[in-house]
Amino acid sequence: MNLSFSKKLLAAAACLVAVANPLQAAEKVYRLKMAETWPSNFPIFGDAPRNMAAMADKMSNGRLKITIDSKNKHKAPFGIFDMVRSGQYDLGHSASYYWKGKVPNTLFFTTMPFGMTAPEQYGWFYHGGGMELMNKVYDKYNLLSFPGGNTGNQMGGWFQKEVKSLDDLQGLKMRIPGFAGEVLAKLGAKPTNIPAGELYTALERRTIDALEWVGPSLDLRMGFHKIAPYYYTGWHEPATELQFLVNKRTWKKLPEDLQEVLRVAMRTAAYDMYIQSYHASGENLAKILTEYPDIQVKSFPADVVQAMREANQSLLAEKAAADPLAGEILKSQAAYLKQARLWTDISDKAYLNSLSTAK
Repeated sequence: MNLSFSKKLLAAAACLVAVANPLQAAEKVYRLKMAETWPSNFPIFGDAPRNMAAMADKMSNGRLKITIDSKNKHKAPFGIFDMVRSGQYDLGHSASYYWKGKVPNTLFFTTMPFGMTAPEQYGWFYHGGGMELMNKVYDKYNLLSFPGGNTGNQMGGWFQKEVKSLDDLQGLKMRIPGFAGEVLAKLGAKPTNIPAGELYTALERRTIDALEWVGPSLDLRMGFHKIAPYYYTGWHEPATELQFLVNKRTWKKLPEDLQEVLRVAMRTAAYDMYIQSYHASGENLAKILTEYPDIQVKSFPADVVQAMREANQSLLAEKAAADPLAGEILKSQAAYLKQARLWTDISDKAYLNSLSTAK
């Protein structure tokens, strides 16, 4: 057998192997990079993207590999939008309302004051047109956005001084992002946004007078109870949804089956975070109440809550009047909330009310 014939025979054999094992021959590994707003080893928030990446790897049989850079590496916790949009990163994990300064209509997709609870909001996203509206906002920026994990109802924050009336909000320096910050500003407060790693120091040094972070699930480990004795119940973020951002060019390069793998992994990781956060809040609230008896858990006075509601409605009307797309989003949310709340009221709310009145 001459050398030339041998080479031809080997080439033919290789082709036969490829035909006989098309999946093996065509197998390609897609390696994506994700940037997150959170610091390294940050629980719950940081667990969601890692759970998603692990699921995507397993479901794709190793064809989809996602590495994650925390803010400690990329140094831009509030730069996720731009880094994913430009293609510096393929994916991001953050919160939509952080981009309201760049794209005001993004803030509606995290949560809204006095708005939907987490189950209601998930219903709106997946069955009430919310996903379509969200991607209508993000489409022109070369981005896709997906729900990225819910904290459930957040607490109203840690305060150095008790809030007894509207006067106590005048000049109050508070870390509070999103639309709630605009509501408090309308009532005379001075809202600001500060990265997670700087919150304790800012409150301890009285750079700020109050802050909201999440709830017992994450607040206990942050140590706020050591420097602020008043812990208020929530009004501003009843269903705080984080987000997965995806660069559209990256998405289009993925085969359809890997797009579906990524979609399912994101949706599952988001729901898992909601469960994890709910569990951790119950566990940590028990610790706060038993181990730190000096902490006073309070609700805002009725007149303060009413003023917040009125300011919220006024600002929503302004947003809707100024921007047709904002109006479309707000109309959709209001209509869905009206419908879903009927069921919430006669299911969960009625159940809890019946327990509180039973002897």
